[in-house]
Amino acid sequence: MAPTPAYALIATDLDGTLLRGDDTVSDRSLAALARVARAGARHLVVTGRPAPRVRPLLADLGSAGLAVCGQGAQVYDAGTDRLLWSVRLDRELAETALGKIEAEVGQVYAAVDQDGVDGLTLIEPGYRMPHPTLPAVRVARRDDLWSAPISKVLLRHATLSDDELAAVARAAVGSLASVTMSGPGTVELQPCGVTKATGLALAAERLGIAADRALAFGDMPNDIPMFDWAGRGVAMANAHPELKAVADEITLSNEDDGIAVVLEGLFPTD
Repeated sequence: MAPTPAYALIATDLDGTLLRGDDTVSDRSLAALARVARAGARHLVVTGRPAPRVRPLLADLGSAGLAVCGQGAQVYDAGTDRLLWSVRLDRELAETALGKIEAEVGQVYAAVDQDGVDGLTLIEPGYRMPHPTLPAVRVARRDDLWSAPISKVLLRHATLSDDELAAVARAAVGSLASVTMSGPGTVELQPCGVTKATGLALAAERLGIAADRALAFGDMPNDIPMFDWAGRGVAMANAHPELKAVADEITLSNEDDGIAVVLEGLFPTD
């Protein structure tokens, strides 16, 4: 009888973690994830990207299972192409939160991810997408961002760093929304209390896997709740200092197959 794997669930962020800078997954990482599957463990993508932007990546990974999207606001079933769980950000609260932030730092540039499996990413004039490869629709004015239900708001500022903008946003919006920083140029507002951990916990419960059997990989402060929930958290070498400070382990960078290095050590060869 094959030994029971040390972890039953492998939760991976995408950008800066499983994905390389060109939005691809290396052959070595794919082979490591295949080894995980053969051992009977599950791989779960846990990402800030909304479900429509994750669908093609899941297809490339050959995944027909669950994925946690939108910073935990969505649990997506790739097999049926539907959302099993979704939390929307109230659009009036989002607009109020933007006003409070701009009262502190002047103009910010905003984008939104619409809710739903076919939701669009809308960007207002002046907003620059942090991932140029991701599709987005430019609208004429900010009011157009609120034309349909949304899952989150993305923010940029002309001069403030991501850390500075996130700190100001947290102080300004209070309980109106949760503020996360998920990558370079990516400060986000999402429904209050929603984190990657809330979505991951729901998905894990559906899979019948306890938190202490989960191993999580990430690179940014938005992964901290996921590390707090999982039995073990592994930060990439390229990770933000805040995440490294709470990680149980630090592996190589996303460009150097850091995830594969850890998984190869945990899961036996065929």
